Amino acid sequence: MVITLPSAQVGAHPRGYSSALLGTGTQSLAPNLSRGLRAVATIDGVSVIPLVFTSGWASGINAYAVVLLLGLFGATGVSDDVPAALQRTDVLIVAAVLFLCEAIADKVPYVDSVWDTAHTVVRPVAGAVVAALLAGESGSLPELAAGAIGGSTALVSHLVKAGTRMAVNTSPEPFSNIGMSVVEDLGVAGIITFAIFNPVAAAVIAGVLLVLGIVVVLFLASRIRRFLRRRAQRREEKRLAGAGGTWPPG
Repeated sequence: MVITLPSAQVGAHPRGYSSALLGTGTQSLAPNLSRGLRAVATIDGVSVIPLVFTSGWASGINAYAVVLLLGLFGATGVSDDVPAALQRTDVLIVAAVLFLCEAIADKVPYVDSVWDTAHTVVRPVAGAVVAALLAGESGSLPELAAGAIGGSTALVSHLVKAGTRMAVNTSPEPFSNIGMSVVEDLGVAGIITFAIFNPVAAAVIAGVLLVLGIVVVLFLASRIRRFLRRRAQRREEKRLAGAGGTWPPG
């Protein structure tokens, strides 16, 4: 037996929904889905910002320690968020050698300020590169934006460190330099390690330390100016001594 359906019912929805109604529902769903995807991307992007900020702050103090620690954490499997570029053996070796050089130079009065001056460009660039690599690994934050955050934070923390060291170098004894250097090294190691497991809390700590550092530098402004005057005076004395040595006798 063959059953013939009325032509009006062929292709009709079982519940009588019209194609216009279905089309309207689909169209209204698309913007909501798009907004939801954008919201997820924003949340993911925000999640990498604390680590970017913390690594930038630490890079301004000791960039080689940041690269070395992050690379070791990634190479040993402690963290899966470390970019492969930082885990390369050659990068780890170079970072370790430069870290040892900084560990020595950073504890010698006046040599530390020369080292800081030479790293005025190196540390912000390192902070920007590390931040961009972290953002590229997560794929959730534009690398340019991450580089700007990491680089600018590294620059500010570097200026805070350099200014503090200038003030410390006005003291004749060398122990304050050694103490400051040890505290900085331990602080960088501690906060980078903490950031791997709790990036938000580590970023809050880094932000507080950055603000406190700026306040300390402002408080020590007079001692920093004294250091700069002494350095300018020594340079002038060396210049005059060199010029005097070239004069003909008599």
